[in-house]
Parts: sequence; C-alpha cells; structure tokens
Amino acid sequence: MVTTYANPDLTVADGGYTRWNSPPHRRDGFHRLHETARYVQSARAGRVMELRLSADLSIAAREDVRRLTSTPWFSAMAVIEGGRILHEAYAADFGPDRAHSIMSVSKMAVNLMVGRLWEEGRIGLEEEMGAILPGVGPGYARARLADVLNMNVDNGYDEDYANPDCAAFRQEAATGLRLPEGPEETNADFLATVGFAPGRTDTLNRTGACLYKSANTDLLARAAEVRSGRPLSAFIADLADAAGLEGALHMVTDRAGFPLMSGGICLTARDLCRYGALFARRGAGVDGRPFGSAAFIEETLRGGVPMPAPRGHLRYSNQTNTDGAWLGHGGYGGQYLVANPATGRVACYLSVMQNDSGYDSGYYPPVIAMLAEICAG
Repeated sequence: MVTTYANPDLTVADGGYTRWNSPPHRRDGFHRLHETARYVQSARAGRVMELRLSADLSIAAREDVRRLTSTPWFSAMAVIEGGRILHEAYAADFGPDRAHSIMSVSKMAVNLMVGRLWEEGRIGLEEEMGAILPGVGPGYARARLADVLNMNVDNGYDEDYANPDCAAFRQEAATGLRLPEGPEETNADFLATVGFAPGRTDTLNRTGACLYKSANTDLLARAAEVRSGRPLSAFIADLADAAGLEGALHMVTDRAGFPLMSGGICLTARDLCRYGALFARRGAGVDGRPFGSAAFIEETLRGGVPMPAPRGHLRYSNQTNTDGAWLGHGGYGGQYLVANPATGRVACYLSVMQNDSGYDSGYYPPVIAMLAEICAG
C-alpha cells in the first residue's frame, strides 16, 4: 500500500494561515507562488516590449526610495517610461528574472476585459449580475455591474486579513491555494454561496466608502467570459501578447482551469511594469491595437467610490485605485502598481509583509505616494 501525506505547503499551519502564507514561509511563498499553487497556467508573448536601461539617478537619490527599498520586506522596484527603464532595484534574495505574486494587482486586468466588452456593447454597467449569471447567489444577484466593479456592494463575503477564517481565505480551497476539508469546489461553486450580510435583505452599500471584496472580481471575470463567448484562458494569452511580456505570465486557476483574476497573477518586476503600461497607453497593446478601452479608462479616472482611510484621498473605480491622474492597485502582502497616462510612466513596488496577518493598512500610503510622485514626472 502506498503511503501519502497532505501537501505541507497547502495545509493550515499554526496561526490559522496556510503554511505558504504563514510568517516564516510567506516570503518564499510569494516568491514562488506559481510553483506552490495546485493549478497554474502560463502564457508567453509572441513579441516582447523592449526595455532598455536609461537610469534616472534622481529616482535613486530620493529619500523614500532609499528607505523603502532597504526594509527587510522589500523584494523589487522598477520604473519605466515608454521603452526606458528609469530605475530598478532588487533584494538580495530576488532578481529581475524572478516571478513574484502580485496578488490583487491582478484585478486591474478585469478593467481591460470589461472595458472592451462595454465599448463593444456586449455588457452594460446597469445590468444586474443575476441577469448575466443566472444562479448567482443572493449576495450578488440584484447588484449592478457598475457597483461590483467599484467595490460598492455589501454582502456576506468578508475580507478581514487579520482573521484567517474570513471568506477570502476560505476561498483558497476553491482556487488551489489550500487543501479542501471535504469535496473540492470550483471557484464558481464558491461564489454561488455568497449571500446577504447578516440581518440584510439587499446589497446596498450604506457606508459611504468602498467595501473591498475579492469575490467581486472573480464574479466579473465569469460575467466577462459569458458575454465574450471566449474562455478566460484565451484572454490571459492575449494579455501577455498585448503587454509584450518578456517572461511568463503565471496565473493561478481552480481545478476547472478558471483563472483567479482577483489575485492569481505572478510576474517579474519588469513585466509588471509592462502590464501597467497597458493603462499608461490607455488600453492599447504593444501593437497599437485596443486591448482595453480608452473611453472606459477615462471613465475610470473620473469615477469611483471613495476608499476608506488611510487611502481616503483615492477612489476605487472599475477595479482600480485612482486619484484622477493615475491608475493603480495594491496587493495583499505588500505590492503596488501605478500607471500615469499623462506622463507614460509606470512604477511598481513588490514586497512581502512578514507580520502575523500579512497586511497593514498603514504600510501602503508611503509606497503609493512614492510611486505616484515618481510617475508624475
């Protein structure tokens, strides 16, 4: 008889988090999530966006750059403008050829996907999710697409990173990031279970600020797949081509092969900047053809719902963060990307928090301010 044991990386460790996401192992986990997750697809671009070194020493001389790139949590930072690399830096245990989990920075891709369908008239912002996806749970059925895009829905899905039993972490069992306790669900199965918030019979957000829920993104991805009539795996391949990635775009999926658009992408720092350059070019691919929607990106810069403190100066708009000048997003554990369409600059910062929860809301504002100022030119 063959003896087996549970995969140790994917089991729940002391403290309630999966072993790969527990403080002693989190840094390695983020640096090789594409090797740790149970199901991963990869895509390579046919033509690579050239990036040539053209260092801007004023970036390296900034006090905030020196400080934030010297912390023990730091992995990588890169800044590009067009085809030039203005600055890059790496931790001793990382490098330009290493893929890093970008977690929720992945969500920005849904802006491109939905924006293209919106411009082509194949999806409407006022449509209810239940009309697009019959059978979706009550936590989303009556929610408008626009509100799901803007994290403006109140339901029973919670994302409290300090609670290792929150819905966001329980969803890991449906996306190959932890072992299930019983029969393995698909991500679609899990999303269908999201109901109303306790004591509520609607999904109206009454808080005055966005309510961050990664389930929104995965539901939007399902809606985009239905309305496009194409598998999301094809979109991932097109995304790699449109961005002109040099290395592989690694995407975590569920067992059915459905991409985890809410947080499954792993990229090198340079390729993360190439990904961000799609937004700096207002949705145009490296071949000049529209991949996202320039009109939708303009609406994104103008719209949105206020974010809670300490990011109250920003708005959550169509799966991005914005202040009206730039588009960006953060990722659980310490990543952030900023793309400025006016200057063409893109900057990313990759790091891995090694505190208990892997999250600290106060960690991001200095990173955001640094990247936004650099991208302003």
